[in-house]
Amino acid sequence: MRASVIPETGGLDVVTVEEVPTPEAGAGDVLVDVKASAVNHTDVWIRRGYEGDPPVVTGIDVAGEVADVGASVDRFDVGDRVVLYWNTEHCGTCEFCNDGETTLCRDYGGLGVTRDGGHAEYVAVAAEHAVRLPEDVPFEHAAAVPSNFGTAWRGLVSRADVDPSDDVLVLGASGGVGHGAVQIAAHAGATVYAASSSAEKAARLRELGADHVIDYGDRDVDDAIAELTDRRGVDVVFESIGGDTYKQAIRCLTRGGRLVTIGATTGDADEAMLQHVFWKQLEVIGATGATMGEFGDMLDALFDGAIEPIIDSVIPLEEIPSAHERLSAGDSFGKIIVSP
Repeated sequence: MRASVIPETGGLDVVTVEEVPTPEAGAGDVLVDVKASAVNHTDVWIRRGYEGDPPVVTGIDVAGEVADVGASVDRFDVGDRVVLYWNTEHCGTCEFCNDGETTLCRDYGGLGVTRDGGHAEYVAVAAEHAVRLPEDVPFEHAAAVPSNFGTAWRGLVSRADVDPSDDVLVLGASGGVGHGAVQIAAHAGATVYAASSSAEKAARLRELGADHVIDYGDRDVDDAIAELTDRRGVDVVFESIGGDTYKQAIRCLTRGGRLVTIGATTGDADEAMLQHVFWKQLEVIGATGATMGEFGDMLDALFDGAIEPIIDSVIPLEEIPSAHERLSAGDSFGKIIVSP
């Protein structure tokens, strides 16, 4: 089968499309004919050596049709439409796994990172990590949500416990995870503030549920939040950017506020801003991935039409390097989807 492989760390030239052996379904597995998979910042980080262990077939988020089932699988039949849970690797015996918090396991990993993923024609996974996909949900939409919308769900719903009384600011709101966070915060009933870099993106964010959109090309986000909230600040900031954006996030929070951080795409913050953290009695909350239960709750919202991903573009395997460039430059709105 054809697959996009990162054989070693390096520049865009190391991302290649190769013929590799087609995986087989073990006794408890399903073999999935991949119809759509997403490109993520994680793919870029693997290539740069920050995560994973090449060689690996990338592709965290996958949707497709069941092509074969293992001998002990009775939940699926050939031809069933499925979307896959990506955090397939955890020990199952540590204190965190025993509490159902598999994303905290030291052996945490999964598709496209610690095992071959979905930037390929086929992928095999344990049947317990597949969820049946309704006929009215396009494969492209299903592949757009697992890691990004799942992480946003964990961060906002499970970790920050966002409710209708909260004002929530989403930074990086036009990205794959950000536009999911806007919708999930709106779904929770919160008043949603979103940061955008253009009038076109602002209009789309309003359509997704943002009550207020800040063009950070025109003014600093923290100044805008101070004006919009009569200097109170917001209850929750959701951010995945890091760097100087972290400092803006801290300044935007009201006393007793919660910062949900799920990544550092531009690098670690140079300052902890501790004087703000202790004086305003802030909570800094980390979130990574989603448990299977959180994944299921997020999918229920997708299937009910409460949230819907934006598809930036659909590309073949050969164009994945250009997708790495666009992600790194922030030159996309929503998800870049691969059709093998």
